[in-house]
Amino acid sequence: MGKEDMTKLVIVGATSAIAQETAKCFARDGAELFLVARNRERLEILAADLRIRGAQRVELFELDVLDFERHQEMLDTAIETLKGFDMLLIAHGTLGNQRACEASVEETFEELKRNALSVISLLTISSNYFERRRKGVIAVISSVAGDRGRRSNYVYGTAKGAVSLFLQGLRGRLAKAGVAVVTIKPGFVDTPMTAHMRKGLLFAKPSTVGEDVYRAMKKRKEVVYTPWFWRYIMLIVRAIPERLFKYLSF
Repeated sequence: MGKEDMTKLVIVGATSAIAQETAKCFARDGAELFLVARNRERLEILAADLRIRGAQRVELFELDVLDFERHQEMLDTAIETLKGFDMLLIAHGTLGNQRACEASVEETFEELKRNALSVISLLTISSNYFERRRKGVIAVISSVAGDRGRRSNYVYGTAKGAVSLFLQGLRGRLAKAGVAVVTIKPGFVDTPMTAHMRKGLLFAKPSTVGEDVYRAMKKRKEVVYTPWFWRYIMLIVRAIPERLFKYLSF
């Protein structure tokens, strides 16, 4: 692979389980990576692993995504460091406490800021960059939870639903510029974020989802459910009449 063909990828939320597995796939290709997360120590551990796996270059940037004023700084640093980049993966998020959100406006807003508004901020800034370049791939980890509001996690679902809808509009805007916008909708994934949940047959390994994200970005897909069977599960879930759905406890 010539240097001009090498992937230059920025990953926000790089220390999340899915992002790490996706980064491993790109490292295998010899990509140049710009990793963004809050924890410097975890970033350095990940960077060392990715270099061993074949990454041509790994650069780090510490950022709390709720520090909105530094979003542009992060993007500018990535552009300057990598001499431009052609792919962006936004993979940060939290699975908040629904009961706590029900009891607190502040808690609800905190979840919406981290899972939706911070993503929308990053997308707004980065989309202008990609639109000027007239090429590239933007991918975001959303969730099947955003397909329909469930009583057990509707605050989280609201955030993910907003992100998915925003991406749909952004996809239409950037299509003429040759920029792909990829919405990734994982189902249950066995990660630290779901450590408190009982694991069942529907839970996927992060490595499985990471491979799906990698392939979706390389193939410039539009909307990808991962694992694949979630597309059909959510087709059924969306078809349940509201008069019945509101009584379901899941």
